Amino acid sequence: MANSVRDAMTGNPRVIGRDSTVVEAAKMMREEDVGVVPIVDGDKLVGTLTDRDIAIRVVAEGKDPNTTKAEEVASREIVTIDPQQDLDEALRLMARHQVRRLPVVEEDGKLVGIVAQADIAKHATDEQTGELVEEISK
Repeated sequence: MANSVRDAMTGNPRVIGRDSTVVEAAKMMREEDVGVVPIVDGDKLVGTLTDRDIAIRVVAEGKDPNTTKAEEVASREIVTIDPQQDLDEALRLMARHQVRRLPVVEEDGKLVGIVAQADIAKHATDEQTGELVEEISK
């Protein structure tokens, strides 16, 4: 099992800037086959936009995805983890906050990666992975 989040995370994730539109974010999600796009100001994480955010805060509200800025509908209360933390802490955070992905952020706020439930499954024991899935699914 990997010891640190840095060992398990996907590094250098693609990001969008604060002024990107929801359409631009959705296209990136499609290209990268991901369900979340980090929003940055420079290299600092300022929000995340998920496929669920788009469905609920754009489509269901009748907003125009071509003109709506991703930052306007993004999640701002972001649970993050430091790359030096151990994988057990990532498991605990994911379970406690019922999230499938954690942005990996250095002390200065710089986004360096994302650790996802799938990354945990590759690096954790079957028992840990099962517990995580069970907790997130509650």
